[in-house]
Amino acid sequence: PLPAAVASRSAVRMAFEGEINPGPQGVYDPLGLVADGDQEKFDRLRYVELKHGRICMLAILGHVVTSAGVRLPGELSFGLPFASVPTGIKALSVVPAAGLAQIFAFVGFLELFVMKDVEGTGEFPGDFRNGFIDFGWDNFTEEEKASKRGIELNNGRAAQMGILALMVHEMLDNNPYIINDLLGAPVPFNVG
Repeated sequence: PLPAAVASRSAVRMAFEGEINPGPQGVYDPLGLVADGDQEKFDRLRYVELKHGRICMLAILGHVVTSAGVRLPGELSFGLPFASVPTGIKALSVVPAAGLAQIFAFVGFLELFVMKDVEGTGEFPGDFRNGFIDFGWDNFTEEEKASKRGIELNNGRAAQMGILALMVHEMLDNNPYIINDLLGAPVPFNVG
């Protein structure tokens, strides 16, 4: 007989065989969160994975853009120009408490009212078009849709690991772009 762990992985793969699972491994569930084959639980976890992936892709973009010196014009608050706000985690020490509360309230608003399938018309977990934004999605073939969903899933996974790495390296030695140093093109980060 097969060991329990191998049998469990096989059962998970078979239970979610029709799902978008980029890569040769099929459904990757090392913690056994969907080992029971519960489709509703799988859909909820996939929805959360997609949402976190999208947030992390935006976080990576924001980190890279602000590290390049791009800032909004004007002031974040009275006497605090955007140009003087550092990049990365260090920005949290400069943004006033009221500003952090506004960010928290805005994210809460998005979470409760915008970033969800309001109309119940989503084709898949994470489909937030709500009959409003299409960008040609309905013109794609099923194979193209599956490919694009797989690409988004993989990019989101990579972004989650990427932003984690940037934060860890920033906290370790204030050098999140360590690969640039290794390649001989260091990035000045929060200097001066």
